[in-house]
Amino acid sequence: MTDFDPTPSEDDINTVRQRWSENTDTFGRVYNTLLGITEPTSYPDIAEIADCSPNAAKKHLERLAEMGIGRADRQSRPARYERNEGYLEWQDASRLADELTVDEIIDRVHQLEDRREEFEQRFETTDPSAVSVFERDDHDAIHERMNAISDWQALDRDIRRYELARQLAQNDGHLLPA
Repeated sequence: MTDFDPTPSEDDINTVRQRWSENTDTFGRVYNTLLGITEPTSYPDIAEIADCSPNAAKKHLERLAEMGIGRADRQSRPARYERNEGYLEWQDASRLADELTVDEIIDRVHQLEDRREEFEQRFETTDPSAVSVFERDDHDAIHERMNAISDWQALDRDIRRYELARQLAQNDGHLLPA
C-alpha cells in the first residue's frame, strides 16, 4: 500500500497552473483569482496569481468591479480588490431559483425556519451572537457550543439565500415585482 500525501508535489501544482494558464484567457484567470481570494489583495499580487501583467490585471479588475463582481479600494496604494460577497450570494440564489419551483423553495425555507426555532429554544434567544460559547468549563462542551452557533449562523445565511431565490423565482429573475 502506498502512503497518501494530501499535499500535491510542486511538479503537480506547476502542471495544473500551466494548463490553467494555457486554457484560460487573461480575463478568466483574473476573474477566477478574484473569486478565490478571501481578503483585499493588491492588483500586482492578483496579477502574479493570475499569471498576467499588473496592467492587464488592473484593467480586468476594474471591469469586474464595474460589473459588481468585485470591489475596489482605490485609496490603497497600490489599489486592492476583493470579491463582492453579495454577488456570490445573488449568483447562488439565482441558481436555486432556476433549479427549484417556488413551492420547493418555500418548503425549504419552512424546514430551515423550523431548525432555526430549535436553536432559538435551545439557547433561549433569537440572536446567535448573543450566545456565549464559554459558559461551560468543559472543552468538549465549549467545542460543541461553538459548532452549534456556527451551524445556526449558517442556517440564517441559508434562509436569506432561499428567500432571495424565492423573490427571484416569483418575479421572473428580478428582485422586485414588475
